Amino acid sequence: MTRILLTGMAGQLGSELQQTLVPLGEVMGVDRQGLDLTQPDKIRQVIGEVQPDVIVNAAAYTAVDKAETETELANAINGTAPTIMAEAAQELGATLIHVSTDYIFDGRKNTPYTEEDTPEPINAYGQSKRLGEEGVLKNCDRAIILRTAWVYGAQGKGNFVKTMLRLGAERDELRVVVDQVGTPTWTGDLASAIAQLVQSLKSDTLTGIYHFTNSGVTSWYDFAVAIFEEAQQIGFPLQIKQVIPITTAEYPTPAARPAYSVLSTQKISAVVGTHPPHWRTALRQMLKQLYTLTAK
Repeated sequence: MTRILLTGMAGQLGSELQQTLVPLGEVMGVDRQGLDLTQPDKIRQVIGEVQPDVIVNAAAYTAVDKAETETELANAINGTAPTIMAEAAQELGATLIHVSTDYIFDGRKNTPYTEEDTPEPINAYGQSKRLGEEGVLKNCDRAIILRTAWVYGAQGKGNFVKTMLRLGAERDELRVVVDQVGTPTWTGDLASAIAQLVQSLKSDTLTGIYHFTNSGVTSWYDFAVAIFEEAQQIGFPLQIKQVIPITTAEYPTPAARPAYSVLSTQKISAVVGTHPPHWRTALRQMLKQLYTLTAK
């Protein structure tokens, strides 16, 4: 039976992965309490004890703005920890699937980024994730890097969808950035894609970089509008009347964001045999799931 070590099991992606990976083998999940990613020796120890065939690293430091001042911590969790996982996986002959981000790109393109495009991060978070990618590719022959974008889910802590629902219940007007464009990605679809990659390992040796997001393109503003439209139909308590589009310049943040970070999913679609669902379809599914969870 395939032994799978899942890091970040309590996060929004890890929670979904616990469901999708279980049919594929024996899953050993660890959260922040069980595995402190700032402790290299602890990482080696846990991997040594579990002796996994596959490591799925769904843990990350994701506070984009805080990373500007907590660079050391971001680099330790997003850069050093995956590198150590890669070294340990190499020793065991295991596969490492490491989740990365669209924020390793500078956002200056106007066509979807492919796996061959050169990373040029414009913030500390993106730089920390790039360090992790480099460490993983350099140290593990059987590594898969899966870049994704604008991730949200019903489980775990806050994300853009949950923030919009909370603010939309409290306020009648919100201002949201319109000139940053990307693809929202539901953890349900992302976790399914990762499970398909794990399954494909049995018949194929997949390595290298892949991109996975839902399909379609939108701005944060249009995403917010869609969230409120869909949530209203489902029955979420909202008092929001108006969403006002603003520019990035009107909403300065400590970390710069790429203006365009759409990822091409052609490569992974060929591997898993299906095209990712549209982001709006995925949003509807997530909101129904969240509504059921909050209604309990």
